[in-house]
Amino acid sequence: MSDQHQPGDTPQSWEDMLRSMLGDGADEVMAEMRERGIDPTTLGGPPDPVMMQYALAQVQKMLSAEGTGPVNADVAHDVARQVAVSKGDPSLTGKQAKEATDALAVAELWLDAATDLPPAGGTRRAWNRSEWVEATLPVWNELAAPVASSVSEALATVLRDQLPEGIDDGEAIPGMPAGVLHGLGGALDPAQMMRRLGSAVFGMQVGQAAGTLSQEVFGATDVGLPLLDSSDTVLLPTNVSAFAEGLDAPLEEVRQFLAVREAAHARLFTHVPWLRSHLLSIVERYARGITIDLDVLESQVRDIDLADSDALRSALSGGVFGLQNTDEQKSVLLNLETTLALVEGWVDEVSAIAALPHLPHAIPLREMIRRRRAAGGPAEQTFSTLVGLELRPRRSRDAATLFSIVARAQGPEGRDAVWDHPDLLPGTRDLDDPSGYLVRREAAENEHADVDAALKEIFGEDTLTEEAPAGDSTVQDGPAEDAPTEDGSGKDGPSEEPK
Repeated sequence: MSDQHQPGDTPQSWEDMLRSMLGDGADEVMAEMRERGIDPTTLGGPPDPVMMQYALAQVQKMLSAEGTGPVNADVAHDVARQVAVSKGDPSLTGKQAKEATDALAVAELWLDAATDLPPAGGTRRAWNRSEWVEATLPVWNELAAPVASSVSEALATVLRDQLPEGIDDGEAIPGMPAGVLHGLGGALDPAQMMRRLGSAVFGMQVGQAAGTLSQEVFGATDVGLPLLDSSDTVLLPTNVSAFAEGLDAPLEEVRQFLAVREAAHARLFTHVPWLRSHLLSIVERYARGITIDLDVLESQVRDIDLADSDALRSALSGGVFGLQNTDEQKSVLLNLETTLALVEGWVDEVSAIAALPHLPHAIPLREMIRRRRAAGGPAEQTFSTLVGLELRPRRSRDAATLFSIVARAQGPEGRDAVWDHPDLLPGTRDLDDPSGYLVRREAAENEHADVDAALKEIFGEDTLTEEAPAGDSTVQDGPAEDAPTEDGSGKDGPSEEPK
């Protein structure tokens, strides 16, 4: 352990003490103290006993059983809200809210002419950043939970032998002041304490990521994943205005174009019923398949001060744990990237078709969003930090081309039919050769029909199930590999290549 903060050391100031104990978390504690009329930077010398009790209470809260789990949701919530307002988060005016909801209403009318998928049917909403955090944080916690659990267990294993045995609530733990465990039920198993600490620190990570993301997203679907349980459509006027400031297009056009994209996403996630669970299950499979190199982990945390949550949070970020991607993990990642590209490609096509007759800057706005997504924005950075996973739809242009080809050959209904069942989704081979997708799909459907006919002959029609076995060789390297088995009744909207 580091000898920076040995048991019994006396901090020179309140700020030093808080930063020694909580790292980045000290900012939150000091902000709360200031709200109560106490400024730690003006308190001078060593903390007095009463104020020390307040700080210990913050550490105890972090280590308490309440709100624990793979990701401490309470900590995540507090940090996310703090980060969301760090650059300002004023309440929306009535004018801002009306402009956003009106844009979403107009978007539905334009999309009716571009796709047969009906409106999602949810409420049209205008949110500030804090409201976005409140609504989406449960999904972030859920997505981060599998890897957070693995990390906490590994952390407990590595540090178990580095703590003294028989710790009681009055003894100082290396890196923490005496009394920190008071009120936590007496002696704690070191491994249990490490799990709680890991949960809290991972909660800080999730909160930091979600709070940062809230400053950049335009709605509830920017990241390509369904972050809401409802079919609501959302715009964040503050972020939309900030984005429009750097563009040549007027704010009204930018707002309307982003509203069309948000509404298109919502239609897809609502009326392709298997898609939401399919995407989230792929992310979960990837996270659960992560393995952690304990030797690498031990070398990274051997000298970490347990009271320095910033150091722990850094250790839980990025690749310092030596996360290993197996062949199966690479296959799951390819599956996710392909599915995200298909979602993005469909939305890109439908939104362009819907907006092109109405918005003079539709083409440059489309290109701007394409580049923003392909370059990897806040969503990619968020997941790279949390679970070592990128959400970059690298091949969205190829997917958009595929949907355009299908629409030209079979009309909007044919493009909708691409989403009829997960087993028939285009795979990486189809993105490599979009023009050959329809031929391969027809061959796969004929193969299924031949199997059905053979089964009818063997078993008779009455004993057959309605579900045909999957035998499409064209999707073995794409999303169908991990698709649900239930039939999807939804369709995707039509698409044509805008001229």
